[in-house]
Amino acid sequence: MQHKELRIALVCYGGVSLAVYMHGVTKELWRALQASRAFSSGESPAEGTAKVYVDLLRRLKSVGNVRLRVLTDIVAGASAGGINSIFLAQAIHSGQSLDPLTDLWLETADIDSLLAPEARPGSRAAKFWASPLVNYLLHRRGNAVSATVAPETRAEVREKLSRLIRSRWFEPPFSGIGLSRLLHRALTTMAEAPAGMPLLPAGHPLDLFVTATDFKGHLETLRLHSPEVVLESEHRLTFGFHGVAGREGGEGLAPIPELVMAARASASFPGAFPPLRVAEIDRLVDEEGAAWPTRDSFLARTMPRHAAQGDLDAVSLIDGSVLVNAPFADAMAVLKGRPASREIDRRFVYIDPTPDRLGAEMRRDPQLPGFFSVIFGALSSIPREQPIRDNLEALAEQSREMATLREIVLAMRPQIEEAVEKLFGHTLFLDRPTPRRLAAWRSRAQVAAFEQAGYAYHGYAQVKFTGILATLSRLVMEAAPEADFSSESVHATLVAHLAEHGIDRRAGLQDARSATMIGFFRAHDLAFRVRRLRLLARRVTQEWVEEAGVTEQDRDAARTAIYDALGYYLACEPLTALGEEFSELAYKFLSDPGAVLTHVEGKRRLEETDAKVDALLAGALSAMPQALRRRVLLAYLGFPFYDTVTLPLLRGEGLNEFDPVRVDRISPEDCRGIREGGTGGTLRGTEFYNFGAFFSRAYRENDYLWGRLHGAERVMDMIVSTLAPEHAMSQAELLGFKRRAFLAILDEEK
Repeated sequence: MQHKELRIALVCYGGVSLAVYMHGVTKELWRALQASRAFSSGESPAEGTAKVYVDLLRRLKSVGNVRLRVLTDIVAGASAGGINSIFLAQAIHSGQSLDPLTDLWLETADIDSLLAPEARPGSRAAKFWASPLVNYLLHRRGNAVSATVAPETRAEVREKLSRLIRSRWFEPPFSGIGLSRLLHRALTTMAEAPAGMPLLPAGHPLDLFVTATDFKGHLETLRLHSPEVVLESEHRLTFGFHGVAGREGGEGLAPIPELVMAARASASFPGAFPPLRVAEIDRLVDEEGAAWPTRDSFLARTMPRHAAQGDLDAVSLIDGSVLVNAPFADAMAVLKGRPASREIDRRFVYIDPTPDRLGAEMRRDPQLPGFFSVIFGALSSIPREQPIRDNLEALAEQSREMATLREIVLAMRPQIEEAVEKLFGHTLFLDRPTPRRLAAWRSRAQVAAFEQAGYAYHGYAQVKFTGILATLSRLVMEAAPEADFSSESVHATLVAHLAEHGIDRRAGLQDARSATMIGFFRAHDLAFRVRRLRLLARRVTQEWVEEAGVTEQDRDAARTAIYDALGYYLACEPLTALGEEFSELAYKFLSDPGAVLTHVEGKRRLEETDAKVDALLAGALSAMPQALRRRVLLAYLGFPFYDTVTLPLLRGEGLNEFDPVRVDRISPEDCRGIREGGTGGTLRGTEFYNFGAFFSRAYRENDYLWGRLHGAERVMDMIVSTLAPEHAMSQAELLGFKRRAFLAILDEEK
C-alpha cells in the first residue's frame, strides 16, 4: 500500500460578514481532518460527513492502492478570516471542537450584539431630529437597502441600520472590549469541553499567521550604499504562532489572551471597531481573573521594535486586510524543512467567497471613474486584492523549477548508476551492508564525484559553503532579533573567522581532500544530509521501476527506514534545537563567533547522528530483497553526483523537494454540485456591501450552511485528485460521495 499525505496550507481572506461562509468551509475541512485521523489510526468512523470521508478514503485505498492522510499544518488569515484561522488552528493542535465558533458567528455576529452599550440609542426618541433623515436615506428611490438587500429582510435590515445610524457619531459604533470578550468566551468554551486527539501526527509542526496593521507604524532599518543607514516606517504586522502536535489532546496552541489579541487586532474593521491597544487585553485578563505569564515575551516577540522602545502602550492595531488581505507570503516562508514520513502532495488552498467583488460591475460601467470612486478604490479594494497574483506566480515558478530539476535527475540516472557500479563493482550489491561499510562507501563516492566533476566541483563546493554560511547567519539573526548588527556584518564576521582558522573559500574549497574543509562540512553541512535522504525517499516512492521479487511491503519498509533516518536530521534544523543558551551567544557573535560555531557543532553532533543513521539504514538494507537494495544503494551512493549538478541550479536555496506545490481555490464559483450561479446564487452576506450577514440571523445560517456544503464538495475534489491518472475516480462515483455528504450536513444542521 502506498502511503501518502495531502498537506494543506490554508489561507483565509478577509470579507466582512462573508466570514460566516468561510467558517462553514473551515468547519467542513475540520470534519475531514477528524475523519482522516480516525481512518489512519484504525478507529471506527464517526457519524455525519466524517463517515463519508472515511468511506472515500477507503475507496482510494481499494481503487488506487493509496492510504491517504489529510493534514492542515499551515494556516494564515486576515481580518475576519484571521478569526477563522485562529480557531481552526487551535482545534487542529488541541483536538478541541469548533462548535463554539459556530455559536459565536450565528448568535453574536449581529449589529445589535456588536454595538457598544454606550453607543446604542437609548430609545426610539434618541436623535429624534435625525429620524426624518434616516427614514429618507433608507426608503428613497435607489437606496442601498432596496438595491442590495432581498425584499423579505429589508424591514429587519432597515430597523437595525436605523439604530446603527442613530448610535454615537464620529466614534466607532462597535465595542472593542465586547468583541474581545466574545472571542475569549468562545476559546474558553472550546478549552473547557472534552477534547479529542490532535489532528496532526505527534511531533508534526503547526504554523499559524494572522495579519494586523500597525496604524502608527514603527521604524525599520534599511542599509544602503549611501547613506549607510536609513529608517523606513513599517505598518505590516504578523502574529505568528508555532506549535508541535502532542500525543494527547487538550493542549492549546498558545495562551488564550494571545489568541484573542491576534483575532481582535486582525478583525478591527476601520471605523466599525476602535483600534486595539494592549491595555484592552490586560483589562480582559483582569476581568476574567486569569493569568498571562507569557505576556511580556509574547509582546516582545510580536512587536520587537515597540518593546525595545518602550512604547507598547501606545501601539494601535487595526484590520489586517488593510495591507495584507491574502497572507500567502508568511505561509510560503515555512514550507522549507517540514518533516516527512511519507510521500507528500502539498497544496495551497485559499478561501475566496467573492473572487471578483466589485470588479465586474465596475468594468461594465462605461463612465470615467469619478473623483471619490478613484480615491476610495485606491484606499480600499485595489491594494487588498492585487498581491495574490504575485504570490501565486512565485509558487508556480517554484513548481516549474522543481519539475525541471526532477527531469534532470531522471535524465542523469543511467549515467550515474553506471558510474557507481564501475566504482564499487557488482559485488557491492551482494554483500550485507554494515554501518562501517556504508560510511566508507559514502566517502569513496564523494571523492569520485569530485574527481569526475572536474572544475565544476569547485563551483558546487562554493554553493555548499555559501549555503552553510547563510544558515548559520540566519540562526544568529533569529536568536538575537534586537542585536545591533545586520546580517551582512554577521556574514562578514563569520567569513573572517573561518579564514583565520584555515577555512578559506578562495583556496580551501579547491581541494576536496582538505582535512580542514572536510571537517567543516561534516560538522555543519546538515542540508546535504537532508537532501540525500529526500532523494532516496523519492527514488523508492515516486520513481520506481517494478522489479521481480520486490513487494509493496518491501518498499514501505524501505520508506519507513528512510523517513525515520531523515527525522534525526530534521530535528537538528530549528533554532529551538540549539537550546535557550544559544540566544546569549548570538548577541555576542561579533566579538566571539567561535563560541557560536562550537555551540552549534556541539548541539547538533552531526557525526554522531551519521553513525545512528548508518546503523538504521544498514539494518534496513540488509532486510531488503537484493533488487531493492541495489536500487537504493545506487541512489544513495550516487547522490554526490546528483547534488553536484542540481544544487548550483537551485542557486543555493536548498530546496528539499522536487515536487510541485499545487494551488486550489474554494469559492462558490467553483462549486456546482448542487446548483449553478456561484456567489450571487448562494450567498446573502454579499448584500449591503458584504455586511449583509451582520443584519440577519437567517442570512448567517444561509451562508454558514453553504460554506459547509461547498467545503465538502471541494475537499472531496482535492482528496480524489491525489490519485494517479490511471486510477482516477469517475465523476459519477465522486458525485455519489458528495451527495451523501450534502445530506449528512443537512441532517446535522437541521
